[in-house]
Amino acid sequence: MADIHIERGHALGLPQARKIAFQWAELVEEKLAMACTYEEGQTTDLVSFSRSGVNGTLTVTKDSFELNAKLGFLLGAFKEKIEEEIVKNLDVLIAPTPTARKPAAKTKA
Repeated sequence: MADIHIERGHALGLPQARKIAFQWAELVEEKLAMACTYEEGQTTDLVSFSRSGVNGTLTVTKDSFELNAKLGFLLGAFKEKIEEEIVKNLDVLIAPTPTARKPAAKTKA
């Protein structure tokens, strides 16, 4: 068995982190055929996910995401690729959205 452990800090606060965790759960359900359950808590939420050959959790707090997964024997051979995809998906969701650019103020010549 291969283990994956990923931690990401953020400054989103729990309500926004919760939204991102929901998006992540929907993404892995759709793209990776994972079964996900979501448990909300006062200070920590827990997303549990599984499918044949993999199971794990995503712990969500006001300032961090922590993912722990166990890969079965067959998927263990693809650990690096799986970890890379999880990191990419999580980082895209956490990344701040660019603010709308304001047009430059007109100056008189």
